[in-house]
Amino acid sequence: MNLKDYVTTIPDFPKKGIMFRDVTPVIENGESLQYAIDQLADFAKKVGATKIAGPEARGFVLGAAIAYKLGLGFVLIRKPGKLPRKTISEDYALEYGTNTLCVHEDSFKKGDKVLIVDDLLATGGTAVASARLVERSGAEVAGFGFLIDLVDLKGKEVLNKYNVFALMEYEGE
Repeated sequence: MNLKDYVTTIPDFPKKGIMFRDVTPVIENGESLQYAIDQLADFAKKVGATKIAGPEARGFVLGAAIAYKLGLGFVLIRKPGKLPRKTISEDYALEYGTNTLCVHEDSFKKGDKVLIVDDLLATGGTAVASARLVERSGAEVAGFGFLIDLVDLKGKEVLNKYNVFALMEYEGE
């Protein structure tokens, strides 16, 4: 299946010069969603993941489905103020500014092998912050799974010490 058939490109969003790759149609279509989840779940098995994690919001959709398919737990990586128990946090830079990610302090255990899943790899800021949260907890990052890698932004280079898998690649336009 060619998942690019389901991705919509929106020029100049959220600002002029950006080619926004909208994966919403991939998620809205049952066949493409199932294909994407199956491929990412196969990668999770390949890297020996024992837990899945994903940053909000699309990482939740993809990661929870993969975790369910494999019978694994899923960890929510959230923005500040969204988790009710004690958290640890990590600041990071994005293409358009800065942000912070948090997890519950007890979400990961030593010995967990965590696959971090998200819709898109751009500069790698969100991914690196997610990895730091996993590693600070004593767990291991088994790898990263993405629907799309925006290769011109070189996020894979930032994640070069990890296993990284993307279902699609886009170069700049």
